[in-house]
Amino acid sequence: MAVKELRLDASIEKVTDFKEIANYGVMTTPALVVDGEVKVYGKVAKAEEIKTYLQ
Repeated sequence: MAVKELRLDASIEKVTDFKEIANYGVMTTPALVVDGEVKVYGKVAKAEEIKTYLQ
């Protein structure tokens, strides 16, 4: 929703492989990674919070 509202040309990928998730240092899901950097983990981020990370 945040990507659509900001009209961004972005790809979104759901990662379910634990090894790949752990490579980011994330041990508690869900997590949000933007351009290889962990922004949020252990909670579902609200759309407004996600928008700040994407802008």
